[in-house]
Amino acid sequence: MIRLDDLSLHLEESGAGEPVLLLHGLGSSGRDWEFVAPGLATHHRVLVPDVRGHGRSDKPEGPYGVPLFARDMAALCARLGLTRVHVVGLSMGGMIGFQLAVERPALVRSLTVINSGPDMVARTPGMRLMFATRMLLLKTLGPRMLARLIAPKLFPKPEQAELRRRVEESIGANEPDAYQRATRGLVGWSVLERLKEISCPVLVLASDHDYTPLSAKKAYASLLADARLLELRDSRHAAPIDQPGQILEAVKGFFAEVEGPAHGERGVG
Repeated sequence: MIRLDDLSLHLEESGAGEPVLLLHGLGSSGRDWEFVAPGLATHHRVLVPDVRGHGRSDKPEGPYGVPLFARDMAALCARLGLTRVHVVGLSMGGMIGFQLAVERPALVRSLTVINSGPDMVARTPGMRLMFATRMLLLKTLGPRMLARLIAPKLFPKPEQAELRRRVEESIGANEPDAYQRATRGLVGWSVLERLKEISCPVLVLASDHDYTPLSAKKAYASLLADARLLELRDSRHAAPIDQPGQILEAVKGFFAEVEGPAHGERGVG
């Protein structure tokens, strides 16, 4: 447990070398990365926190949101004496990464976003209905029943029964009020208009069966100064769990380019 000004965050750390911050998705925890972290820790110092309101971290009262989560992560890095980190985020974790890249550009050496985007604005009636339905289900059914609905969408194959059980356990363990506040805090968030400010190298990883289409990721990636996009095959939203090998291959290659001496001359795009 790492104590910050107003809360304590649970942190798992492994490996040595250039620091890597792995940020999990909404309603989950650092367990999102348990199939990925060991592979990265062979050459990097890997930091896996539970975000405020999640996992084993504190769940203080008050509204939650992406800017608050990002401030927590910046404070965590400061507490550990880290000044430049590779940030890798899944879904909500990717949003936190985007927020850090625009608010704390000196801290973010590179940004990898997995099945994520720079905004959660409901621009269509369908999106507004989706957000409202998610909040209604969470309020009426609670985390455990919602987890049972989500798990088959994340891991639909017969041989993925154990993965379905894991996600039911993880999401179902959420404190209901904290989960609702975290969910509510994502809706309406956006840094889309600030993407041009992001100068660090960005890797966008997009599952071929994610909730949002590849075209949506291509659209925002085109707005970034130094970005590449790779598609993850036979993968759904929880890619670090269903395709950890593809994640490791892509991220290790990206880090090698970013850390290589020629990056400043040729970029990664």
